[in-house]
Amino acid sequence: MKPFWQKNALLIIFFLGIYLCSAGISLAVFNYLNKPVGNVITPLSEDQKKSGFIVNNEGPKTEACPLNGKLFTKEEAAAWSKRSPLFVMIENHEDARPQSGLSSADVVYEAVAEGGISRFGIVFYCGVQAKDTILGPIRSARTYFLDWASEYGANPIYVHVGGANSPGPANALGQIEDYGWGGAKGNDINQFSAGFPTFWRDYERLGRTVATEHTMYSTTEKLWNLAKERGWTNLNEDGEKWDADFRPWKFADAADTAGETTDISFNFWDGYDAYLVDWKFDPAAKLYKRSNGGVEHIDNNNQEILSTANIVVQFEKESRANDGYEGNLHMLYGTIGTGKALIFQNGEVTSGTWNKKSRLDRTAYYDDSGKEISFVRGPIFIETVAIGTDINY
Repeated sequence: MKPFWQKNALLIIFFLGIYLCSAGISLAVFNYLNKPVGNVITPLSEDQKKSGFIVNNEGPKTEACPLNGKLFTKEEAAAWSKRSPLFVMIENHEDARPQSGLSSADVVYEAVAEGGISRFGIVFYCGVQAKDTILGPIRSARTYFLDWASEYGANPIYVHVGGANSPGPANALGQIEDYGWGGAKGNDINQFSAGFPTFWRDYERLGRTVATEHTMYSTTEKLWNLAKERGWTNLNEDGEKWDADFRPWKFADAADTAGETTDISFNFWDGYDAYLVDWKFDPAAKLYKRSNGGVEHIDNNNQEILSTANIVVQFEKESRANDGYEGNLHMLYGTIGTGKALIFQNGEVTSGTWNKKSRLDRTAYYDDSGKEISFVRGPIFIETVAIGTDINY
């Protein structure tokens, strides 16, 4: 009698063939599904870093940033001279903290966006040359931030996600068109028209899920690359330099000794303690460090506490837009004209005034004797509050 394997050799070979074929197909499918398809886009990809924006920041710091007077290397200055400033809307809702990018800003504007919740307009130009910087969460446009953005050239690179658009004085999206910023070749970068990969959403950046409105991000390099594609570098589409009519503020070195005004606190709206701001002066660093809602305010990019060399508190008329928007939440601030201001630097406070003649004019700051304020070289944080707000210091 023949052994089983000899009598069934053909059958065994048949099933073995099926098994090997199935295994091969499974392996092929597994490898296909797990291999990269094209160039995988990441927030800070190596391909993007070859664009030429990233420079070496080591060496003598001799070149003053025209926005805040801070000193940088010649290589950094050469890089920023080829582009225009970015003015980016970044939110300050509790669920948006910690944000990304604020510690790298040259100038920061803060005011209430709606419902007692403050929002930032962040100017990036000099301090982000050494590395690409993640920015966000990015939020919507507001009319008074457009007024401040207009100080950085008639056509600043303005970055946002949609905006107030009810007919009336708070119609930021309508104003963007009226100012000539819009269109496919315009200097206005709205996420709804730019899209991915310039912008992306990150729902889990804090290790927990957050609502969609707190998830929009971009980077300095992505935004400048898109601006360049549209023809906006240091020149606009007409070949005019962004800073042709730019009026820099005056700057001075930090004082060797610090004053006694070392703690500044205020609330934008009474009862909204999650947005209570507190600045404490660090005499060793010669910087003010920020807490928000009673918690140290850090940058999620580097875990550093937000700090600044200068704090300006400017008092402006605050009102509702009355434009039919639900809850009458759209706000207005009297950005044009003149008003009271407090300027904090070197651990001291100077009482003075702010003055802005028109939307396109630079806001200027003067002490009570009429002398223009010189800012300490370094970041400048401009806090706009309603007239009559209590500032404790």
